[in-house]
This record gives sequence, C-alpha cells and structure tokens, in this order.
Amino acid sequence: MTSGPIAARWFRVIATFEAVSWTALLVAMFLKWVVHAPHEGGVPVVGMIHGIGFVVYLLSTVWAAVTLRWSLPTTLVGLAAGVPPFGTVVFERGMLRRGALPAGTARRPAAPARG
Repeated sequence: MTSGPIAARWFRVIATFEAVSWTALLVAMFLKWVVHAPHEGGVPVVGMIHGIGFVVYLLSTVWAAVTLRWSLPTTLVGLAAGVPPFGTVVFERGMLRRGALPAGTARRPAAPARG
C-alpha cells in the first residue's frame, strides 16, 4: 500500500477533528462570555485541544500536499483553511470533489435500508 491513501485518510480525519474542536471552542467561548459559566466555560482546556488540533492539521496538510503532489497554491489554501471555523471541512470536501484525494479514502455511504 502506498502512502498516498494513508496521508489522504489521515488528512480527512484530522480536518474533521479540527472542525469539531473549533465548534467546541466556540461553544466554550459562548459559555464563558455570554452565559458567564464557572471555570471560564472550559476555554483553557478546549482551547489547548483546538490549538494542538490546528498544528496537527497544518502538519497533515503539508504531508498530504507532498505525498499527493498538490500544487503550491492548493497547499497554501489548505493551510489557510485551518483559520476560519469549519474551513478545514470545506477544503477537504472540495479536494474530494476535485479528485485530489485518492479513491478509497472517502466515507462509505450507508447501506440501503431493507424493507
């Protein structure tokens, strides 16, 4: 097995994790600043988890870019996608649609219901 599908699979998983951690951070900030929750709404812990996820996303983007031979502009867009909330998922889905992520890395559709 070549490293292309592995890099693509990890990229997809980490892009999703980064978006989920962004969501958790937004919720924690809402709890801290709007609801005035105790313990700062969990912002320090969730913020650290998101920060680690962001750095891992950047590394996985570079790994995928080198392994899958993405162009420099595509790689830069991928790196920048980590900044806005949910940008990683938008970028990942776009790359999947363009065929820039190898086949076999996509989530399998659910089996049709039998009735």
